[in-house]
Amino acid sequence: MTLEATAPSANYGSSASGSSFYAAMRILPRDQREAMFQIYSFCRQVDDIADSNGPRDERLAALQEWRNDIDALYQGNPPPRLADYVTSVKTFGLKREDFLAIVDGMEMDVPQDIRAPDMATLDLYCDRVASAVGRLSVRVFGLPEEDGIELAHHLGRALQLTNILRDLDEDAGLGRLYLPREALLHAGITSSDPNRVIVERALPKVCLPLAQRAKVYFEKSDEIMNRNKRRAVRAPRMMSKYYHAILDLLIARGFNAPREPVRVSKVTRFAILLRYALI
Repeated sequence: MTLEATAPSANYGSSASGSSFYAAMRILPRDQREAMFQIYSFCRQVDDIADSNGPRDERLAALQEWRNDIDALYQGNPPPRLADYVTSVKTFGLKREDFLAIVDGMEMDVPQDIRAPDMATLDLYCDRVASAVGRLSVRVFGLPEEDGIELAHHLGRALQLTNILRDLDEDAGLGRLYLPREALLHAGITSSDPNRVIVERALPKVCLPLAQRAKVYFEKSDEIMNRNKRRAVRAPRMMSKYYHAILDLLIARGFNAPREPVRVSKVTRFAILLRYALI
């Protein structure tokens, strides 16, 4: 489960998504809320490095510094920028490997921009930039271990695939294309040039199956949340419903160029907040 935000490569930036993240987090008790904002801040900072215009070697070095700082945090010598994380790591049992996986995911865009990865690479990317965030988050939310890891797996992928489908044009502007190579070839699209692919008439043949895959992930996420205490899944439920609404809008709009941006209405956002934030 991503922490909402929507930088083109991952999920840590735009104001529209940020608002739903903040709405979901504000309903949490203080210690949980603070831990979630720390996780969000970490994600945002490493994502900003990956998406910056700086030289690639400098971005790789900056991401390595974050790895070193995470190691220091777990060795009992937290650097100043992670000093506030000590309590959250101990209170909620946050795992070092999940923080490092997020850095690894952000780094996948740095040596060269991702363009038409094979499905296995795309799934690995989704696991690192989204499900790893979810694995940290479910510990904060207080879900049972097995269900929490499973929810992170499914909901993280659902949200990330939705982001990819929504951000086709924005990603192409950065030279990136996250649609899987196998799906492109199946649709008869042989190019991996983002700006060429996004105007292909066969593009819906790539995007609609990916949208259906996301829907299956949402359904599996719902199954897990339905069998857990409502209070423990309030925040992920709100993010799930918000992103599912985005996916429905994308499917209704279609994927042929030109594509108008989709936005969840204020009425829908308020309805999600009213239904799931109040116990």
